[in-house]
Amino acid sequence: MEQKMNYKEQIFNIPDFETLLKKQGYRSAGNHSAVKTCLWLGRSVKGEGSCYKSKFYGINSHQCMQMTPTMMCNQKCLHCWRPVEVDVRPPEKWDSPVEIVGSAIKSHKKLISGFGDSGKRELWMQANQPKHAAISLAGEPTLYPYLPELVDEFSRNGITTFVVTNGTNPEMVERINPTQLYMSLDAPDRETYNSVCSPRSSDYWENIKMSLEILGRKTERTAVRVTLIKGVNMFDPAGYARLLEMADPDFVELKAYMHLGFSRRRLPRDAMPSHDEVFSFAHKVANEMGYEIIDDVETSRVVLLSKSEQESYLF
Repeated sequence: MEQKMNYKEQIFNIPDFETLLKKQGYRSAGNHSAVKTCLWLGRSVKGEGSCYKSKFYGINSHQCMQMTPTMMCNQKCLHCWRPVEVDVRPPEKWDSPVEIVGSAIKSHKKLISGFGDSGKRELWMQANQPKHAAISLAGEPTLYPYLPELVDEFSRNGITTFVVTNGTNPEMVERINPTQLYMSLDAPDRETYNSVCSPRSSDYWENIKMSLEILGRKTERTAVRVTLIKGVNMFDPAGYARLLEMADPDFVELKAYMHLGFSRRRLPRDAMPSHDEVFSFAHKVANEMGYEIIDDVETSRVVLLSKSEQESYLF
């Protein structure tokens, strides 16, 4: 109980949500969007490696802009490193896609302005011209009503898009056509989903299954990621396989929960499975689906499945 009290004090003693975001390294972009540099962008600029998405999908980590069109979310997941306990209200007026893209790039450049001194100058200059937008920073992007137009606006600016959704808004999942559509699946059944994700509506589990079916009809590249939490949702590989088969994704990522950010107040450190444990579980899911393990990154504790051996697709 004392730990939970300290956690709430840690959050609610901060005067406002914007101050909290600044303390966590976010920068606002317009009235409701935000950007944040990831650990791997900084390392990539220094020539010290790239994230696992670079290995799997060919993304240049130093030219990837991590952003979100809204900080609102309709789930409060145990494993989320963000402060999900703080509610975010919808804006009085939504910014247009043109405004968001311009503001996001401007804020991104400000965030990396100091990287040129500590990194490789050429890579830093390239980083100032983002080629990829990971629309996956915080919040649920499908809650932004003009997400299809935002994807199109990034494309007009020569920027590929990687949209990550929790699948609770199937109508929007149907409408968007990013470079890669990426859905999270954090439970093999409704009961576990309600426990892990604390959804705001009892309808969301059925919505998630609808979104999985929609993924199966998409022509652009699709991926589903399962975040594995030891002792919480890391069981029933057959149950996961049956759900994943509905989506028929190009790729499936099985990744360990990482004990980071605000999730440290909700889950113990030993909820992180080892890479070997993730690999073993991924092998069981792959066997159930008829997929193959085609790659893995031990430092990130992530395993990649696909239908057959193939080279990573490039953005």
